[in-house]
Amino acid sequence: MRLAVPCEDDGGLDSRVASHFGRARYYVLVDAEGGGVSSARVVRVPFEEHGPGDLPNFLRSLGVDVVLAYGMGPRAQRFFSEMGIRVVTGAAGRVGDVVSAFLAGSLRVDEGWAERPGFREHGRGSG
Repeated sequence: MRLAVPCEDDGGLDSRVASHFGRARYYVLVDAEGGGVSSARVVRVPFEEHGPGDLPNFLRSLGVDVVLAYGMGPRAQRFFSEMGIRVVTGAAGRVGDVVSAFLAGSLRVDEGWAERPGFREHGRGSG
């Protein structure tokens, strides 16, 4: 399984999850096998500006199965859903901790992320 996590910088598993999926410049791609992380690498978003569907298509081209994010608009969530990619919103903290908790089935998410300033226009949604 390949997971993608938008992050604040290029620090990999030590980075923090970016607060907004569509504004992240980097993503950590994590390959998981047997309930653990088998590899992780940072990819930079290849475009400065993006339109609807660009980021979901980019991540699909990298073989992503699951996106762990904090905030994400409903249109991006819809694109991922149509592609068969699972989205979990409300994930916050250090990328490595978020990934480990997700793989262990113990990830706690902020269900109220959409009510935070800057997200109200996005509406609700979690995976």
